[in-house]
Amino acid sequence: MQWVKVLGLGLGAAALLGLGIILGHFAIPKGADAPAPSTSVLQDLDLELLKAVMGQLDARKIRESLWELSRQPHLASSPRDEALVQLLLSRWRDSESGLDSAERTEYEVLLSFPSQEQPNLVEVVGPTGDILHTYHPNEENVTGEQGGPDVVQPYAAYAPPGTPQGLLVYAYQGKEEDFRELQEQGINLEGTIALTRYGGAGRGDKAVNAAKYGVAGVLVYTDPMDVNDGQSLPSQTFPNSWGLPPSGVERGSYYKYFGDPVTPYLPAHHSSFRVDHSNASGFPPIPAQPIGFQDAKDLLCNLNGTLAPSAWQGALGCEYRLGPGFRSSGSLPDGSQVKMSVYNRLELRNSSNVLGIIRGAVEPDRYVLYGNHRDSWIHGAVDPSSGTAVLLEISRVLGTLLKKGTWRPRRSIVFASWGAEEFGLIGSTEFTEEFFSKLQERTVAYINVDVAVMANATLRVLGTPPVQSVVFSATKEIDSPGPSGLSIYDNWKRHFNRSSPVYGTVPSLGSLGAGSDYAPFIHFLGISSVDMTYTYDRSKTSARIYPTYHTAFDTFDYMEKFLDPGFSSHQAVAQTAGNVLLRLSDSLFLPLNVSDYSEVLHSFLRAAQQELGNLLQQHNISLGPLVTAVEKFAVAASALDQHVSAQRKGSPDPLQVRMFNDQLMLLERAFLNSRAFPEERYYSHVLWAPHSSSVATFPGLANAYYRAKDTDAGSEAWAEVQRQLSIVVAALEGATATLRPVAEL
Repeated sequence: MQWVKVLGLGLGAAALLGLGIILGHFAIPKGADAPAPSTSVLQDLDLELLKAVMGQLDARKIRESLWELSRQPHLASSPRDEALVQLLLSRWRDSESGLDSAERTEYEVLLSFPSQEQPNLVEVVGPTGDILHTYHPNEENVTGEQGGPDVVQPYAAYAPPGTPQGLLVYAYQGKEEDFRELQEQGINLEGTIALTRYGGAGRGDKAVNAAKYGVAGVLVYTDPMDVNDGQSLPSQTFPNSWGLPPSGVERGSYYKYFGDPVTPYLPAHHSSFRVDHSNASGFPPIPAQPIGFQDAKDLLCNLNGTLAPSAWQGALGCEYRLGPGFRSSGSLPDGSQVKMSVYNRLELRNSSNVLGIIRGAVEPDRYVLYGNHRDSWIHGAVDPSSGTAVLLEISRVLGTLLKKGTWRPRRSIVFASWGAEEFGLIGSTEFTEEFFSKLQERTVAYINVDVAVMANATLRVLGTPPVQSVVFSATKEIDSPGPSGLSIYDNWKRHFNRSSPVYGTVPSLGSLGAGSDYAPFIHFLGISSVDMTYTYDRSKTSARIYPTYHTAFDTFDYMEKFLDPGFSSHQAVAQTAGNVLLRLSDSLFLPLNVSDYSEVLHSFLRAAQQELGNLLQQHNISLGPLVTAVEKFAVAASALDQHVSAQRKGSPDPLQVRMFNDQLMLLERAFLNSRAFPEERYYSHVLWAPHSSSVATFPGLANAYYRAKDTDAGSEAWAEVQRQLSIVVAALEGATATLRPVAEL
């Protein structure tokens, strides 16, 4: 059997040669201007360097960047938006603090704008057809920044043009049950104009729900109860306080999905197939227009009809009634109607993403992405320029180290400035569509900092369970702004906390919906993601978000005077995000704790058993396979954690490290099923998809259950419950297989 020995020696030599080639490939930063300080395949996080980076992040420089970013309106595809593209490219190509490379990617996307020639109007029309009153088409120019030619009029992006006219009704938050309540009150909704307020349902959903009941048009306003704690006096609103002025109007996209509306699942290049505008789905079916609460007060406080439910009341200083129409004793004549004139138009525009890249020294084919969108409705000092200012400061500090030749990360870092986010996460979605396979195969994690600071009380973090441990590690090392003397971690825990059966009381990590550019990364690609912001103390305000959100009052002065004087909260977010970024890019073993998923899965399982179990059992649907799948996942996750821990303590083999890291990185992908939610575009993560029920459990199962619970046994609805249960079980089994030793099939 001498030939066996010879073959064995040959294979062994080949394996060693292959190992050398692989490690050599990863060790050489291709095209680097300066040699990396360390190209060891076992390069690990340098805690001293981490500490030094935290100390170099400068609040004054963040302030300077924010002033430059927000001094002019920069609506997506506008000339100022293009100027900021050039600013980012120049910063990331700087000879002293730039990155390895910087590039732009341009997409041709469908955007929606109001007409400059014919402003959208809301009017009261008398019984004889004469115009009695025209409401403010623009916000009050209180600081000289709200009246410029580049300040876009308040409008509902993607709402169709039209001039509906009808009696006014008050429909609270525009949820489907709100319109059903009006119908049950005996109100004929056909041809009416519905006044709704922000909250409860998505912007576009208000129009979709209204159209189902025959409503002809929808008005949307922000009630001072929801953002100003009921306050509306000049002394309590901007520029005298942080409250929203009475003329303030929240702009926004009313498009249902995300990404370019006419190139779903395709990058919006000039050559790509486009759906005809008239056939594109996800647009509101009826005209919609946002208005300020001073105009809403004039309408709502003159309404006729039944008193609205107590939960529907607000802070406009009158009793809210349902309508229809105006009462005879009010300031608007009985029989008057509301007329909406909406002149929005659709346009194909070019919008750019800007990417800044630092190549990894050891694993250049593994990416840690850090993103923030660039476009804003007006000046956007808070949303999104606070996030862009933080992004620029982190990249400045890391770029300086890079140019000096004192540091190069283990893995590649990609900084991204997304375009046209405000219209529906367009830039980030087009990026994930264009580089779908590459990103799925190579991306370790995505960090999103959209609004870096909306107040100065505490950190708030949304994320998938594996990122919890790295965020906790980072925040324990950074001092919280202000005089508390606490770390960011302890201050965060004081404001948002939960009881964990594993860790005790810990800060509460929220789940990721679709509110910012993390959405395509987690829902479409299955990439572990995290989103962070500094926010307000919920015990001291009922605001659903900072009051001037998406208005012309979101300016630099608003930020500096009322949200973050001194910019210490910006610095804290930069330190937190930068710390997390370096841990993910530089740690030998990825700091992703897969066992933290077990806790979430067990909580989902308990909720399903308690809330759904009895009726499922009556329909002969057993949760037994789900119980088994959750337990097997927990065992596999714990075993992998133990293997990684043992490797850390010894002398790890580089290929073993790579193998374990791939298991940690790819876990999130195992929860994807592209056919699980055919009605939900881009959503394929079976644990974090949208759900219509209030039960915190597996979303597909819960949604199917609530559609089926009032149907007969054997119906298609109950078959869908069984299908969704099988989808979850299969995903858990696939995730468990991903965590088991790779030699096992």
